[in-house]
Amino acid sequence: MGTQLRLARHADVPALSALIPLSVRALQSPFYSAAQMDAALGPVFDVDRQLIADGTYFVIERDNRIIGCGGWSRRKSVCGGDAGRTGPDALLDPARDPARIRAFFIHPDHARQGLGTALLEASETALQAAGFSSIELVATLAGEPLYAAHGYVVLERYDYALPNGLPLAVVRMSKTLNEINEPVQA
Repeated sequence: MGTQLRLARHADVPALSALIPLSVRALQSPFYSAAQMDAALGPVFDVDRQLIADGTYFVIERDNRIIGCGGWSRRKSVCGGDAGRTGPDALLDPARDPARIRAFFIHPDHARQGLGTALLEASETALQAAGFSSIELVATLAGEPLYAAHGYVVLERYDYALPNGLPLAVVRMSKTLNEINEPVQA
């Protein structure tokens, strides 16, 4: 069947719930301790059904198996899943607020094959079509090189406080987009 990028559906939640911890434990392990990853799974690294409901979350399938996921948000949250959320987050205003890049996870067997780039490009195209011209994200240390390679700049580095009291080093980054299909002047 090959590789396909599509919008996530609620029926994908079980596959995403299996992919996320697999991705985190394999790809984040050079940067974070087992205790940090365990504490972050759930409150930081988890399925966010609001992204799926908003139609802003993508999956990449290969041979009918989800091997990557990620997307963007028009809502205030910068990270996290369903745990602890009591209702939908407030909407951002595209005229003044940056959209959010959110929740990128790749199956370790398919890392560094361009899946993150494909998800990022799909997200940027979609958020521009929704009227956003700037983006912010909170990257893990493992994700920072992907975003830097695509023009995101570091705004700050800080420790996100995990429920067990451990810090999780993260990087807040941003990017301003050019207009879609802006004509090139000769």
